Amino acid sequence: MLARQVNFEDGQAAVDAIEQALQDLEQLRELPVAEHVGRFEAVHAALADALAKADNFLSRTSTNRS
Repeated sequence: MLARQVNFEDGQAAVDAIEQALQDLEQLRELPVAEHVGRFEAVHAALADALAKADNFLSRTSTNRS
């Protein structure tokens, strides 16, 4: 399922998490309609988490460059 811990030590981990979330979204056709909302919520949470962590990564790298 989508509830997994990802250690974002580099930007690629954020990209991988986003790709996984999109793959999970593509599986909607295989799920009963009643499960779609739960999948959307899980994908939204995974994307929000990945983007927040990517932003933290970018903030650290831009701070280190200054």
